Amino acid sequence: MAAVERLVRTVSSTRTFARIAPHCIPAVDRAVHRLTRGKVLLSAFMLPAVVLTSTGAKSGLPRRTPLACMPEDRTDTCWILIGSNFGRTGHPAWTANLLAHPEVEISWKGRDIPVRARLLRGAEREAAWAAVLKFWPPYARYQSRVEREIRLFRLERR
Repeated sequence: MAAVERLVRTVSSTRTFARIAPHCIPAVDRAVHRLTRGKVLLSAFMLPAVVLTSTGAKSGLPRRTPLACMPEDRTDTCWILIGSNFGRTGHPAWTANLLAHPEVEISWKGRDIPVRARLLRGAEREAAWAAVLKFWPPYARYQSRVEREIRLFRLERR
């Protein structure tokens, strides 16, 4: 593992990062994504990332959220989204949006892709969680800081 990746894993596991990152990383990602017409997400230099366009659970308005993801295959047909909320106590708002309106769109590598989101449960969730922890171990630290079970969603092309 490269020294930079080790540093990012260490920093991203801290409580300070969990307090600061939610306020700055998504805003910077949205701005860069917009300025580059969907071609660049800064956070994608560390982890694969999508911009999720969902419908607000309460408002019904479109919501654009940059998120780290775990691609499940090399054919760009399936992704896992992790509702870690940077290890903060509540579920992130975008997870409620997916529960209410699972037909969404992602921007992936500069392409807009219609997908369907499905909350993972039981053995399917456990298998995905094991893969997520292998993919990015800091998620284990996030889970250890909260009592809620971190939501995992599988996105599949529709």
